[in-house]
Amino acid sequence: MALPSFEGATGWLNSPPLSRADLQGKVVLTDFWTYTCINWLRTEPYIRAWAEKFADQGLVTIGVHTPEFSFEHDVDNVRRAVKDMNIHYPVAIDSDYAVWNAFDNHYWPALYLADADGRIQHRRFGEGGYEEAERAIQQLLGPGGELVSVEGTGLEAPADWDQLASPETYLGYDRSERFASPEGDALDERRVYSTPASLRTNQWALAGDWTIERECVRSNDADGSLTYRFHARDLHLVLAPPAPASSVRFRVLLDGRPPGDARGDDIDGEGNGVVDEPRLYQLIRQRSLFDDRTFEITFLDPDIRIYVFTFG
Repeated sequence: MALPSFEGATGWLNSPPLSRADLQGKVVLTDFWTYTCINWLRTEPYIRAWAEKFADQGLVTIGVHTPEFSFEHDVDNVRRAVKDMNIHYPVAIDSDYAVWNAFDNHYWPALYLADADGRIQHRRFGEGGYEEAERAIQQLLGPGGELVSVEGTGLEAPADWDQLASPETYLGYDRSERFASPEGDALDERRVYSTPASLRTNQWALAGDWTIERECVRSNDADGSLTYRFHARDLHLVLAPPAPASSVRFRVLLDGRPPGDARGDDIDGEGNGVVDEPRLYQLIRQRSLFDDRTFEITFLDPDIRIYVFTFG
Protein backbone atom coordinates (compact mmCIF):
# COMPACT_ATOMS: atom_id res chain seq x y z
CA MET A 1 0.00 0.00 0.00
CA ALA A 2 1.29 3.45 -0.89
CA LEU A 3 1.40 6.14 1.77
CA PRO A 4 -1.80 8.19 1.29
CA SER A 5 -1.81 11.95 1.04
CA PHE A 6 -2.37 14.23 4.04
CA GLU A 7 -4.00 16.89 1.87
CA GLY A 8 -7.41 16.35 3.49
CA ALA A 9 -6.20 17.72 6.82
CA THR A 10 -8.15 20.77 7.97
CA GLY A 11 -5.09 22.30 9.65
CA TRP A 12 -1.63 21.62 11.06
CA LEU A 13 0.11 22.17 14.39
CA ASN A 14 3.90 22.41 14.85
CA SER A 15 4.40 22.49 11.08
CA PRO A 16 3.20 23.96 7.79
CA PRO A 17 1.13 21.52 5.72
CA LEU A 18 3.18 18.55 4.50
CA SER A 19 2.62 17.50 0.90
CA ARG A 20 3.74 14.42 -1.01
CA ALA A 21 6.66 16.44 -2.34
CA ASP A 22 7.74 17.36 1.21
CA LEU A 23 7.78 13.67 2.19
CA GLN A 24 9.43 12.30 -0.94
CA GLY A 25 12.46 10.18 -0.05
CA LYS A 26 11.61 10.26 3.67
CA VAL A 27 10.77 7.43 6.06
CA VAL A 28 7.39 8.49 7.49
CA LEU A 29 5.82 7.35 10.77
CA THR A 30 2.10 8.17 10.92
CA ASP A 31 0.28 7.94 14.26
CA PHE A 32 -3.53 8.26 14.42
CA TRP A 33 -4.76 9.56 17.77
CA THR A 34 -7.42 11.44 19.62
CA TYR A 35 -6.43 13.20 22.79
CA THR A 36 -8.88 11.57 25.24
CA CYS A 37 -8.01 7.99 24.20
CA ILE A 38 -6.28 6.15 27.07
CA ASN A 39 -4.93 3.51 24.67
CA TRP A 40 -3.19 6.21 22.65
CA LEU A 41 -1.97 8.05 25.75
CA ARG A 42 -0.13 4.92 26.87
CA THR A 43 1.64 4.66 23.49
CA GLU A 44 2.59 8.33 23.21
CA PRO A 45 5.87 8.12 25.21
CA TYR A 46 7.20 5.80 22.50
CA ILE A 47 6.07 8.06 19.65
CA ARG A 48 7.77 11.07 21.27
CA ALA A 49 10.94 9.08 21.91
CA TRP A 50 11.13 7.77 18.32
CA ALA A 51 10.43 11.21 16.88
CA GLU A 52 13.30 12.68 18.90
CA LYS A 53 15.77 9.82 18.42
CA PHE A 54 15.39 9.30 14.68
CA ALA A 55 14.64 12.80 13.34
CA ASP A 56 18.30 13.42 12.47
CA GLN A 57 18.41 10.08 10.64
CA GLY A 58 15.58 11.06 8.30
CA LEU A 59 12.40 9.95 10.10
CA VAL A 60 9.39 12.24 9.72
CA THR A 61 6.80 11.64 12.45
CA ILE A 62 3.26 12.85 11.79
CA GLY A 63 0.48 12.67 14.34
CA VAL A 64 -2.99 12.65 12.81
CA HIS A 65 -5.58 13.89 15.29
CA THR A 66 -8.94 12.45 14.24
CA PRO A 67 -11.62 13.34 16.84
CA GLU A 68 -13.88 10.82 18.54
CA PHE A 69 -16.11 13.21 20.51
CA SER A 70 -17.63 16.50 19.38
CA PHE A 71 -15.46 18.67 21.66
CA GLU A 72 -12.34 17.14 20.11
CA HIS A 73 -13.18 19.00 16.87
CA ASP A 74 -12.20 22.21 18.69
CA VAL A 75 -8.64 22.93 17.55
CA ASP A 76 -7.95 24.93 20.73
CA ASN A 77 -8.58 21.77 22.77
CA VAL A 78 -6.18 19.81 20.56
CA ARG A 79 -3.60 22.60 20.71
CA ARG A 80 -3.74 22.56 24.53
CA ALA A 81 -3.30 18.77 24.57
CA VAL A 82 -0.30 19.01 22.22
CA LYS A 83 1.33 21.55 24.54
CA ASP A 84 0.51 19.62 27.73
CA MET A 85 1.99 16.40 26.35
CA ASN A 86 5.14 18.00 24.91
CA ILE A 87 4.38 16.95 21.35
CA HIS A 88 6.81 18.74 19.04
CA TYR A 89 6.43 16.75 15.82
CA PRO A 90 3.90 17.79 13.12
CA VAL A 91 0.22 17.16 13.87
CA ALA A 92 -2.36 17.04 11.08
CA ILE A 93 -5.82 18.13 12.23
CA ASP A 94 -8.22 15.63 10.65
CA SER A 95 -11.58 16.99 11.78
CA ASP A 96 -13.35 15.84 8.60
CA TYR A 97 -11.88 12.29 8.73
CA ALA A 98 -10.37 12.79 5.28
CA VAL A 99 -6.93 11.45 6.23
CA TRP A 100 -8.51 8.66 8.30
CA ASN A 101 -10.53 7.57 5.27
CA ALA A 102 -7.55 7.90 2.91
CA PHE A 103 -5.69 5.37 5.09
CA ASP A 104 -8.88 3.29 5.51
CA ASN A 105 -8.11 3.44 9.21
CA HIS A 106 -10.44 2.12 11.92
CA TYR A 107 -8.54 2.47 15.18
CA TRP A 108 -7.08 4.77 17.85
CA PRO A 109 -4.16 4.42 18.10
CA ALA A 110 -2.94 3.21 14.72
CA LEU A 111 0.65 3.30 13.51
CA TYR A 112 1.77 3.21 9.85
CA LEU A 113 5.44 3.19 8.82
CA ALA A 114 6.33 4.00 5.19
CA ASP A 115 9.72 3.59 3.55
CA ALA A 116 11.57 6.20 1.48
CA ASP A 117 9.73 4.99 -1.65
CA GLY A 118 6.39 5.79 -0.04
CA ARG A 119 5.32 2.19 0.59
CA ILE A 120 3.85 1.19 3.95
CA GLN A 121 6.04 -1.52 5.45
CA HIS A 122 4.69 -1.83 9.00
CA ARG A 123 1.33 -1.38 10.73
CA ARG A 124 0.27 -1.61 14.35
CA PHE A 125 -3.22 -1.13 15.80
CA GLY A 126 -3.65 -0.60 19.53
CA GLU A 127 -1.08 -0.76 22.29
CA GLY A 128 2.07 -2.88 22.40
CA GLY A 129 4.43 -4.08 19.69
CA TYR A 130 6.93 -1.34 20.53
CA GLU A 131 10.10 -3.33 19.97
CA GLU A 132 8.84 -4.63 16.63
CA ALA A 133 7.92 -1.10 15.53
CA GLU A 134 11.27 0.38 16.52
CA ARG A 135 13.18 -2.42 14.81
CA ALA A 136 11.16 -1.69 11.66
CA ILE A 137 12.12 2.00 11.90
CA GLN A 138 15.78 1.09 12.34
CA GLN A 139 15.68 -1.30 9.39
CA LEU A 140 14.38 1.42 7.08
CA LEU A 141 16.80 4.09 8.30
CA GLY A 142 20.00 2.07 8.39
CA PRO A 143 22.08 0.32 11.04
CA GLY A 144 20.17 -0.57 14.20
CA GLY A 145 21.09 0.16 17.77
CA GLU A 146 19.81 0.18 21.30
CA LEU A 147 16.06 0.51 21.76
CA VAL A 148 14.68 3.64 23.40
CA SER A 149 14.12 3.48 27.14
CA VAL A 150 10.59 4.63 27.96
CA GLU A 151 8.84 4.95 31.30
CA GLY A 152 5.33 6.35 31.09
CA THR A 153 3.95 8.17 34.12
CA GLY A 154 0.52 9.47 35.05
CA LEU A 155 -2.00 8.76 32.31
CA GLU A 156 0.84 7.44 30.14
CA ALA A 157 1.76 4.62 32.54
CA PRO A 158 1.18 1.11 31.12
CA ALA A 159 -1.96 -0.66 32.26
CA ASP A 160 -1.78 -3.44 34.84
CA TRP A 161 -3.00 -6.04 32.37
CA ASP A 162 -2.97 -8.87 34.95
CA GLN A 163 -5.58 -7.06 37.05
CA LEU A 164 -7.58 -5.35 34.31
CA ALA A 165 -11.04 -6.91 34.13
CA SER A 166 -13.20 -3.87 33.29
CA PRO A 167 -13.70 -2.80 29.65
CA GLU A 168 -13.99 0.63 28.12
CA THR A 169 -17.61 1.65 28.82
CA TYR A 170 -19.41 4.36 26.83
CA LEU A 171 -22.36 6.13 28.46
CA GLY A 172 -24.11 7.82 25.52
CA TYR A 173 -26.84 5.71 23.95
CA ASP A 174 -24.96 5.22 20.68
CA ARG A 175 -22.66 2.69 22.35
CA SER A 176 -23.75 2.24 25.97
CA GLU A 177 -23.81 -1.16 27.66
CA ARG A 178 -24.59 -2.60 31.10
CA PHE A 179 -26.73 0.32 32.32
CA ALA A 180 -28.43 -0.84 35.53
CA SER A 181 -30.66 1.96 36.84
CA PRO A 182 -34.09 0.32 37.34
CA GLU A 183 -35.95 3.13 35.54
CA GLY A 184 -34.40 2.15 32.20
CA ASP A 185 -32.89 4.65 29.80
CA ALA A 186 -34.91 7.50 28.31
CA LEU A 187 -33.12 8.74 25.20
CA ASP A 188 -32.71 12.53 24.86
CA GLU A 189 -35.26 13.11 27.63
CA ARG A 190 -34.93 14.17 31.26
CA ARG A 191 -35.51 11.40 33.75
CA VAL A 192 -34.88 10.91 37.46
CA TYR A 193 -32.78 7.77 37.95
CA SER A 194 -31.75 5.74 40.98
CA THR A 195 -28.96 3.33 41.85
CA PRO A 196 -30.01 -0.29 42.53
CA ALA A 197 -29.17 -1.93 45.85
CA SER A 198 -26.29 -3.81 44.22
CA LEU A 199 -24.35 -3.75 40.96
CA ARG A 200 -22.66 -6.65 39.22
CA THR A 201 -19.10 -6.16 38.01
CA ASN A 202 -18.95 -3.66 35.12
CA GLN A 203 -22.50 -2.42 35.58
CA TRP A 204 -23.16 1.28 36.07
CA ALA A 205 -26.07 3.41 37.23
CA LEU A 206 -27.17 7.03 37.50
CA ALA A 207 -28.91 8.73 40.43
CA GLY A 208 -30.68 12.07 40.15
CA ASP A 209 -32.00 14.06 37.19
CA TRP A 210 -30.09 13.18 33.99
CA THR A 211 -30.47 13.22 30.22
CA ILE A 212 -28.94 10.35 28.26
CA GLU A 213 -27.72 11.81 24.97
CA ARG A 214 -26.17 10.23 21.90
CA GLU A 215 -22.52 10.50 22.97
CA CYS A 216 -22.75 11.33 26.69
CA VAL A 217 -24.94 11.61 29.76
CA ARG A 218 -25.70 15.12 31.07
CA SER A 219 -26.75 16.12 34.57
CA ASN A 220 -29.66 18.53 34.86
CA ASP A 221 -29.35 19.39 38.56
CA ALA A 222 -26.65 19.57 41.19
CA ASP A 223 -25.81 16.44 43.20
CA GLY A 224 -26.35 13.98 40.37
CA SER A 225 -24.24 10.86 40.83
CA LEU A 226 -22.82 7.98 38.81
CA THR A 227 -21.79 4.59 40.22
CA TYR A 228 -19.68 1.83 38.60
CA ARG A 229 -18.60 -1.58 39.91
CA PHE A 230 -15.12 -2.17 38.48
CA HIS A 231 -11.99 -4.34 38.67
CA ALA A 232 -8.79 -2.52 37.65
CA ARG A 233 -5.88 -0.58 39.08
CA ASP A 234 -6.91 2.68 37.37
CA LEU A 235 -10.25 4.29 36.60
CA HIS A 236 -10.64 7.26 34.26
CA LEU A 237 -13.58 9.29 32.98
CA VAL A 238 -13.83 11.58 29.96
CA LEU A 239 -15.62 14.65 31.33
CA ALA A 240 -16.53 18.06 29.95
CA PRO A 241 -17.86 21.21 31.65
CA PRO A 242 -20.90 22.93 30.18
CA ALA A 243 -18.93 25.68 28.42
CA PRO A 244 -15.40 27.05 28.00
CA ALA A 245 -14.12 28.81 31.13
CA SER A 246 -16.76 27.09 33.26
CA SER A 247 -16.18 24.42 35.88
CA VAL A 248 -18.00 21.66 37.77
CA ARG A 249 -16.98 20.48 41.23
CA PHE A 250 -17.21 16.79 42.12
CA ARG A 251 -16.51 14.29 44.90
CA VAL A 252 -15.39 10.66 44.52
CA LEU A 253 -15.97 7.76 46.90
CA LEU A 254 -14.44 4.29 46.69
CA ASP A 255 -16.50 1.62 48.44
CA GLY A 256 -18.35 4.42 50.19
CA ARG A 257 -15.23 6.14 51.58
CA PRO A 258 -12.79 8.82 50.39
CA PRO A 259 -10.16 7.19 48.17
CA GLY A 260 -7.12 8.27 50.20
CA ASP A 261 -3.98 6.66 48.73
CA ALA A 262 -6.06 5.20 45.89
CA ARG A 263 -6.73 8.67 44.47
CA GLY A 264 -5.91 9.46 40.86
CA ASP A 265 -3.96 12.50 39.71
CA ASP A 266 -7.10 14.61 39.28
CA ILE A 267 -8.49 14.39 42.83
CA ASP A 268 -7.22 14.82 46.37
CA GLY A 269 -7.26 12.17 49.09
CA GLU A 270 -10.76 13.23 50.15
CA GLY A 271 -11.99 12.63 46.60
CA ASN A 272 -12.50 16.28 45.65
CA GLY A 273 -11.86 17.52 42.13
CA VAL A 274 -12.92 20.03 39.47
CA VAL A 275 -13.78 19.58 35.79
CA ASP A 276 -12.50 22.72 34.08
CA GLU A 277 -11.74 21.49 30.57
CA PRO A 278 -12.94 18.63 28.32
CA ARG A 279 -10.45 15.77 28.70
CA LEU A 280 -9.68 12.43 30.30
CA TYR A 281 -9.54 12.58 34.12
CA GLN A 282 -7.68 10.01 36.20
CA LEU A 283 -9.82 9.46 39.30
CA ILE A 284 -8.53 6.20 40.79
CA ARG A 285 -5.02 4.73 40.81
CA GLN A 286 -4.74 1.99 43.40
CA ARG A 287 -1.35 1.53 45.04
CA SER A 288 -2.09 -2.09 45.95
CA LEU A 289 -4.38 -4.62 44.33
CA PHE A 290 -7.96 -5.26 45.33
CA ASP A 291 -10.96 -7.25 44.19
CA ASP A 292 -14.05 -5.59 42.74
CA ARG A 293 -14.55 -2.02 43.97
CA THR A 294 -17.51 0.36 43.84
CA PHE A 295 -16.73 3.78 42.43
CA GLU A 296 -19.15 6.66 42.99
CA ILE A 297 -18.86 10.23 41.74
CA THR A 298 -21.22 13.04 42.71
CA PHE A 299 -21.26 16.36 40.85
CA LEU A 300 -21.88 19.35 43.08
CA ASP A 301 -22.77 21.59 40.13
CA PRO A 302 -25.16 20.86 37.23
CA ASP A 303 -24.63 20.34 33.51
CA ILE A 304 -21.65 17.98 33.53
CA ARG A 305 -21.11 15.84 30.42
CA ILE A 306 -19.76 12.29 30.93
CA TYR A 307 -18.64 10.28 27.91
CA VAL A 308 -16.74 7.10 28.71
CA PHE A 309 -15.06 5.08 31.46
CA THR A 310 -11.62 3.67 30.70
CA PHE A 311 -9.41 1.51 32.91
CA GLY A 312 -5.79 0.53 33.36
